[in-house]
Amino acid sequence: MGHFIYSRRNVCIDPEKDKPTGKLPTTYKEQVELYRSKNLHVENSENTEKILQRINYYRLSAYGLTLKDPINNDQYVNGASFNKLLSLYEFDRKLRVLLISVLETIEIAFRTHTSYEIAHRFGPLGYKDKENFINEKFHKESLDELDNLIKKSRKGELFIQHHYKNYDGNIPIWVAIEVTPFGFLSKLYRNLSEDVKKHIAKIYYNVPYLYLESWLQTLSNVRNVCAHYGRLYNKKLTFKPRLFKEEVKKFDNRFTFAAIYIIQRLLTKDEGRRFITNIHALILEYEDSLEFSHIGFPSNWDELLSKINNQKS
Repeated sequence: MGHFIYSRRNVCIDPEKDKPTGKLPTTYKEQVELYRSKNLHVENSENTEKILQRINYYRLSAYGLTLKDPINNDQYVNGASFNKLLSLYEFDRKLRVLLISVLETIEIAFRTHTSYEIAHRFGPLGYKDKENFINEKFHKESLDELDNLIKKSRKGELFIQHHYKNYDGNIPIWVAIEVTPFGFLSKLYRNLSEDVKKHIAKIYYNVPYLYLESWLQTLSNVRNVCAHYGRLYNKKLTFKPRLFKEEVKKFDNRFTFAAIYIIQRLLTKDEGRRFITNIHALILEYEDSLEFSHIGFPSNWDELLSKINNQKS
């Protein structure tokens, strides 16, 4: 294989194929100058270099997409600055931290509700019986996945070791469910027999089960984005949540606010009150940098969230 060579076009060239293979690496100082060459105002070169040593240029630049010139997309609009770009990044980072905290609360509650209902309707090992689920093939695949999760947990989780030692490896649903991720819970619920799904959705969340199915899928994906430090700002949701008719016209279910809205629906009244307070504080801190359309927030977002919470008992 031939050696790659650098061209004057700022790309790597494979001499054997005479084709570009990608852009050249740049130093931190060059990255600062690259921002400047694209019409981004850099307030402090030395400080910006230090920030770029901690945050990848490519990751950070994704937050500048909304600051680009719509005609010449390689340039930033007049007045765009590195500090504003960094503010968008910091807002997104703090939003992820806030969301993953409440998603943990929702996930743990849903584990509790699901394992309780399966255990009391079908018995401790009822999750292994295909008759209690809609799709037999999917049930088998889920059991295989769960078995792998349990085996991996056996090495480090004392409660799994305890059941292997004392109960011949028979793991009741309320134990097994503690080693499952949010995505597995979403799929488990989707495949549960319809009467159980209806019961869980009605008793614990007061919504039809089709909505709960959709919301869990949405929030499972959002949780993964947050856990892997992905971007929420100016990014559409992978799975759009199902909304009620009266909600469809109030906001766009393709953006982050839709996830925040259904999170508020799934929290208790006290949890929801704290969530609104934290969202308010975060928005207040960064409102001068934000474009609310890029996170799907309607002008009356606080009213919508408060109304949901006030309806809870």
